[in-house]
Amino acid sequence: MQSGYHVAMPSSASSPDDAEQRLRQIELVTDTALAELEHDDLLREMLQRVSDLLDVDTAAVMRYDPTSEVLVATAAVGIEDEVSQGVRRHVGPAFAKSIASGSRPLPLDSREDPSVLQPVLREHGISTLIGVPMLVGGEVVGVLHIGTYEERRFSDHDVHLLQLVADRMALAIRGHTTRAELTATSALQRSLLPTRLPAVPGVTLDARYVSGSGPGVGGDWYDVFTLPSGLLGIVIGDVVGSGLAAAIVMGRLRSALRAYAIETEDPAEVLHKLDRKVTHFEPTAMATVGYSIYDPSTSQLRVSLAGHLAPVVVEPGHSGRLAPLPVDPPVGLGVAHRKRRTSLLEIPPEGVVCFYTDGLVERRGKPIDDGLQLLCDSVVPEPASAVCTTVMNRLVGGEPPSDDIALLTISWSEDRRS
Repeated sequence: MQSGYHVAMPSSASSPDDAEQRLRQIELVTDTALAELEHDDLLREMLQRVSDLLDVDTAAVMRYDPTSEVLVATAAVGIEDEVSQGVRRHVGPAFAKSIASGSRPLPLDSREDPSVLQPVLREHGISTLIGVPMLVGGEVVGVLHIGTYEERRFSDHDVHLLQLVADRMALAIRGHTTRAELTATSALQRSLLPTRLPAVPGVTLDARYVSGSGPGVGGDWYDVFTLPSGLLGIVIGDVVGSGLAAAIVMGRLRSALRAYAIETEDPAEVLHKLDRKVTHFEPTAMATVGYSIYDPSTSQLRVSLAGHLAPVVVEPGHSGRLAPLPVDPPVGLGVAHRKRRTSLLEIPPEGVVCFYTDGLVERRGKPIDDGLQLLCDSVVPEPASAVCTTVMNRLVGGEPPSDDIALLTISWSEDRRS
């Protein structure tokens, strides 16, 4: 058995019949009616068509997962077990860069990269195998490969036709993945938000969460929970990054912070533990987090900020202002040894504290200070629900935000407990 692929030199002349046949082949793989098919059906139909047109024994799509640097069998004809068994091929860190740079027009050469193709050749008795990259905007989506049991020389036209199919499938996969990830991201985020805010005597709580419509969505959250001692834990956070990966990290941070909050009632210590966890187990992740503990007996907040924007505070007779609190590094920055600080924030009767993520105050082309000033002007001494409504009306309005927005407001009343 001979491994590797074979590409024939182009012939010096072709007949009109050959040109007409090639045109029909191209029309078959670019048929606009294919767009009506569901994602999985489209992939299978495209593979079947290219298999028939090129008279090959196998055809398969392997989607590239950049996180784990593997190719995952996604659709196949002739080697369906690759998909049903969830076959994964590790390709190494240089794989995507090599394809995207165009340095290897046919990147799946078993002689050069046996970790990818040798298992396919060996397990299925394939003699000739060629592959072409699947790219969208220079980003690697996966690879498309075809194979024959007998030795075969593929012409330049065969390779060109295969590349047309790969380009179309790449767009279909990217579109499907984008829609699926947005749906999953939104569902995951909303499932992790509190279903109901705790009832606290003398305090009103309200919150807003809006998913962004742009590429920055994925990692904002807020959380409010009652600790075993009766104190109230209050969290606002924003994972650096976007998409489903950021939402997954957000879920992990939320769960870990809740666990550490039960161990200690020092916000700085909770964030220190969270930082240590992220730095060790998820070294590529980073997030800004603000964690506060409210004591109903003193009406005080103990606050620690890990790279997060300071809350806005307001009291009767005064304008809103950013709380003068020290800000320590974000979690995951790799400075877990640095001591974090807890500050005391005392709010008078009818005072308000407003926590938020940067999606509320950042706008493209405008200084963030403008957004922060508008937020300060919008926070007034009113019940939390009224404050949230005013803030969202003035800072968001009817325009869908490009980034996620999390807003959490706490308002103290005259009849709070002493």
